[in-house]
Amino acid sequence: MDAQASTASHQAEKWSPSSDASDIVKSIHAMLHPRNIVLVGATDKPGNYAERIWNNLIKYKYEGGLFPVNAKRETIWGVPCYKDFASLPEKPDHVLVLVPARFAVQVIRDAAAAGARSATIVTSGFSELQDEDSQRLALELKEAVRETGLAVTGPNCLGNLSAGEKLFTNIDDRIVTMEAGPVAIAGQSGAIVMAIRQTLEDRGVGVGYMVTTGNETGLETPDLMAYFAADPSIRVIVVYLEGVRNTKVFREACKAARAAGKPVIALKLGASEGGRAAAMAHTGALAGSIETFDAISTREGVIRVRGLDELIETTECFVHAESPKGNRLAAVSLSGGKRGLLIDAFYSAGLNFAPLTPNATAQLAKMLGPGSIVGNPLDAGFAAVVDPSVYMSSIKIMIDDPDTDIVIIDAELPKAPHEMRERNLRIVNEMAGAASKPVVYISAMSIGFTEFTKALRKSLPNIAVMQGLDRAVGAIKSLIEYSSLRKEVPDIASSSKASARAVLEKALKSANGAAALDEVASKKLLKAYGIPVSKEEIVQTAAEAVKIAKKIGFPVVAKVVSADILHKSDIGGVVLNLNSAAEVKKAFNDITARVKKIKSKPKLEGILIAQQVKADLELVVGASLDAEMGPVVLFGTGGVDIELMKDVALAGAPLDEAEAKQLIAKTKAGVKMKGYRGKPALHEASAVKALVGLSNLMADAGNRIASIDVNPFLINSKVGVAVDGLIVLNNAAANKAAEH
Repeated sequence: MDAQASTASHQAEKWSPSSDASDIVKSIHAMLHPRNIVLVGATDKPGNYAERIWNNLIKYKYEGGLFPVNAKRETIWGVPCYKDFASLPEKPDHVLVLVPARFAVQVIRDAAAAGARSATIVTSGFSELQDEDSQRLALELKEAVRETGLAVTGPNCLGNLSAGEKLFTNIDDRIVTMEAGPVAIAGQSGAIVMAIRQTLEDRGVGVGYMVTTGNETGLETPDLMAYFAADPSIRVIVVYLEGVRNTKVFREACKAARAAGKPVIALKLGASEGGRAAAMAHTGALAGSIETFDAISTREGVIRVRGLDELIETTECFVHAESPKGNRLAAVSLSGGKRGLLIDAFYSAGLNFAPLTPNATAQLAKMLGPGSIVGNPLDAGFAAVVDPSVYMSSIKIMIDDPDTDIVIIDAELPKAPHEMRERNLRIVNEMAGAASKPVVYISAMSIGFTEFTKALRKSLPNIAVMQGLDRAVGAIKSLIEYSSLRKEVPDIASSSKASARAVLEKALKSANGAAALDEVASKKLLKAYGIPVSKEEIVQTAAEAVKIAKKIGFPVVAKVVSADILHKSDIGGVVLNLNSAAEVKKAFNDITARVKKIKSKPKLEGILIAQQVKADLELVVGASLDAEMGPVVLFGTGGVDIELMKDVALAGAPLDEAEAKQLIAKTKAGVKMKGYRGKPALHEASAVKALVGLSNLMADAGNRIASIDVNPFLINSKVGVAVDGLIVLNNAAANKAAEH
């Protein structure tokens, strides 16, 4: 066992939560470090889950008490079998529930009454089934878990691993190395979580904890994240998420992990249906659940991966690579072709190789002859192939160069004993141990690990060993981005004024069950929240339209006002560039006539006459209430081509001015606003004000607003204003409208 694993093992055995730790952390500690384990529903039918779990507990020499319970048996598996909790030689601590679903609720209540602190319900037949009886049982189980206060994983899960305790209450019959390694895994899918553990095992990466959470009637994955963040033996947290039920708990767990310097690597299932009412606005259509998950979780330091292979490589990288001081890459190869592949792959990810110091360049040029490319990446070529000491010296020069932050070596581990390659690997491992930067071996292709490779890899704790160039590039980029994050991000609260909140409450009350606020009400609310809006007034007659147009000043815009018409341009409800009284009068009459022809007979509130701002750029600013992650704000290129362009970025709400500027900078629209190709810079302050205002509005509204769409938000070098606004409510009418 290497020094890191030994230290981790010692910590796992000795550490326990402090007295001021949360109740969740304390209860999970009890579950993963129990005094005894009781198997309720013990049966020795061949292949049964109970027998598999018992065999694993015996095989890995769990040191606490082990008690099978089955009222119909006196002995089982060669040991005494107990009728019930009362007949046990000591009070139960951790209970494995293996009885049919209809008996599970009573087992939980009886276990708690007998003194148990935790349980794992392996039994299925609850909320994962759609029949009435199963749904009823699921509700009864949830109530029993709540009332008893037990720490419960499951139901419909496959058990857990706590390596420091030699505890493996899991059905998996593959080999487990019982070392309290630095990785902890949790997730709802037992099969996926088990596969992750096994693959890391095959790669020589130690897993200290593995928890399968199943239906999550009791403990949810974020609860486990909070525990792993607290346990000092864990350095990397891996989670599989099918959904986030409680955004607040999830964010708090992420914050705890980040404060502890522990990356959370998450594999998240794809877009959920989300709030259907949000789809009525452009913003809702552009903000899918994966995008909103990224917007919120990335701020908290979560690294989302797109598949299992990427998850394994990213975990390997974070376990074995130190945090780099910057993003200056260096690489050593023995192939001009591989050198080109490295350049292309990292360039595509927005990363580049740094120029070497003159001293490093001079040393390499002196040592390497023809057939080499002295630069970064370095193709050490013929000289290094012929003389291994030259190869080692080349690597050392790159590692020692003060202008490099990460050193990449294009090579793979040998699959069988190979004296020279093994010696070289050990030399580089020593160099990496002495260096203050990560050293990463990358195999351009996935070549697989043998038992020899696995053992060799475990003897090289100071280097990361990665398979597949594309996945390695993604992992290294994640490492760089994570290292640049602030350790703690302060909570940002709504900064709205009481007067704005009063306008919000009045607007929502006046909506009278409508699916959306009309444009006038929407803009009044936006203005209250500090979002710049154009000069405008609603009119009922053509004569009044002319009067208001003259007051505002030409050119003006005429727009239909109706809560029943969500997208005005689709029905010819917007007329631009009105430069005279006659044009205003004609526009008023034309729009009114078009509305009267609509079969659904929308209610016409009037026609809006508005200032027409000369725009250098059309933006969209908006907000949406995601079904999983809560409120997010959106910024990007707007106008009629918004869905086609999809130049948008998202951030969690509320946000402050600094985060609003960061959001803007993520888009092409943000680049244009800075002054693109010699054009003047645009009025960024107005866009920042709009984003902060929108985020405050969403935060204050809670779950009462589904989406806000300000498209276009027109901006030039002097001003930026909202010229259109749609606020879709989160109510029955909006949901019904979204279905059509």
